Amino acid sequence: MTEEVHFRGPVGRLEGLLDEPEGEVRGAAVVCHPHPLHEGTMRNTIVFRAARALRAVGFATLRFNFRGVEGSEGTHHGEGGEEGDASAGLDLLQERFPGVPLWAAGYSFGSRTVCGLATRDERIQRLILIAFPVAVYECSCIEAVQRPGFLLFGGGDEFGTLTELAQRFPRLSEELEVDEIPGADHFFRGRTPILEERIQAYARRAVEKP
Repeated sequence: MTEEVHFRGPVGRLEGLLDEPEGEVRGAAVVCHPHPLHEGTMRNTIVFRAARALRAVGFATLRFNFRGVEGSEGTHHGEGGEEGDASAGLDLLQERFPGVPLWAAGYSFGSRTVCGLATRDERIQRLILIAFPVAVYECSCIEAVQRPGFLLFGGGDEFGTLTELAQRFPRLSEELEVDEIPGADHFFRGRTPILEERIQAYARRAVEKP
């Protein structure tokens, strides 16, 4: 069941959707949406599917609107301010589910936000970056990430592919697992079920690792 929640962010109240898994809560994750200035919201299909994939392996998930989106207060920042919004989401999860592992996931703009936050917020034990836009945006934060994670690309994504990641950042942490869906564009049109399967499979491997 989805619970509408409101919580305090750095520049005002943020709105979100909190979902718990069936059975034991094995972890909790924020799932960040794509660019606010290009109709990105917490109701984005890929954000929804990523959250559902995580719930399938026992994670509570928080999808939320960045500052200035729909009912969230503030205005779009775009230069790192939204990392504070994601951090506030982690605060909420930490309060609601004390002691469980905290993950952070994001799609496109959301993946850049998660990447930046992961370099300085040690609470994030794993991260999932979907359509990380290495071809068009500053994404050097990935070089500083030293914790386990999963990067999922579309093979036909004009904003960045696995090949472009390897070209720009050839020496990433060995703890970062990478994958690509052949032919998928930035929006994974026609391939969102595959995306959900890949994320669920990664999360299952991670939580079941001895």
